[in-house]
Parts: sequence; C-alpha cells; structure tokens
Amino acid sequence: MRTFDIPTQAIHSRSGVIARQMIWITAKNRTTGAPETIGFWNGADHEVVTIGGVARTYYGAGTMLNVPRIITEIGVKVRTHRITFSSIAPEVQIALRQYDARFAPIEVHRVLLDLDTRALVSEPHRVLKGQINKHPIPTKKPGDSATLTLEIVTSARALTRTLALKKSDESQQLRGGDRFRKHADIAGEVITYWGEKKL
Repeated sequence: MRTFDIPTQAIHSRSGVIARQMIWITAKNRTTGAPETIGFWNGADHEVVTIGGVARTYYGAGTMLNVPRIITEIGVKVRTHRITFSSIAPEVQIALRQYDARFAPIEVHRVLLDLDTRALVSEPHRVLKGQINKHPIPTKKPGDSATLTLEIVTSARALTRTLALKKSDESQQLRGGDRFRKHADIAGEVITYWGEKKL
C-alpha cells in the first residue's frame, strides 16, 4: 500500500484538490548518443519541480493533451497506456525528432495542487515506470488535428524478453554503453590464436 506524506493526506481530507500528470522521458541525442531528458505535464504553464532532490523542468501550456487513467497494481502484468501530445509544440518536436525516443525510459508522476492557491502540495509521487513502445509521427494533411500519440508500456515488459535478446549487443548498450558483446554474433567464425604463429 502506498504511504503518503502529511501534506498529501491533509489535502485529501479537504473537499477540493487538483491532480495533474507529469511525464519524464530519458531519450538519446541522435548526434552524440548522450542521454537527454525532457518533461511534459498537463498544467497551464511550464513548471520547475524537484523530484528526488533534482530540479526538473516540465513543459505545459498545451503540450500534453490527454493522459489516460493510470492504474497501479501489484503483479507482472504488462500494461499499455497511450498519451496524446500536440505535434506542433516545439518541445514535443525536440523530444521525438531531435532525440531518439525509441524504447526510452519514461516515468509518470502525479502532482497535487492546492485548489485555492494552485501551489504544489508536496513532491509528486510516481505512478508508473516503463518505456516508450511506439511514437509514430504521422504526416498530417491540411485540416487534420495536430496531435500524435505516444504508446508506453510498464517496466514489467522487461520480463518478457528472451534470453537471447537480453544478451544481444543492442540490449547490453542500454546499460551505460556496455559493448562486451559487440562481436558476439560473429564470435564463432573468428579464429583466435593463443601463443601460436599465425600462418
């Protein structure tokens, strides 16, 4: 069972509270390969929020249009959620075009705002951890809605990976650029000489 801090418990005992969702993506820079982070939320403006002692900038003002109800439950069931973004927002363009967001880690936090002051009640709490599964960027025709849908899956997805996939070079690189299995697919075809003269 989730334990909430005192300010969160107090705000729930009152009649009014505003709940918002925050999305944090850790993608890869297509040019340098370095990790790049960017955040979105369905609030009225951009906001800097501290989570885990680190200040994060979340872009709002219509960048994130629709977030489904996030269901949290115990177990290993892989859950899929679809989040709708504005495809014309410059921050969304950066996240999905300038960065490589394929299978990028993603976190969803819920933040509570005071109904009277619109101030954050306490540090947002995480409701989902997973990865981006699909992020198609459709070519729009005149008159079409300027939206795109991000499909995310929960972290339980990792349990469905086969042993061969876990040991692939691509999979190893996800852990800090590990290249231990760089030549694993051709290892059986390479002749290794140990203390012998190569003829």
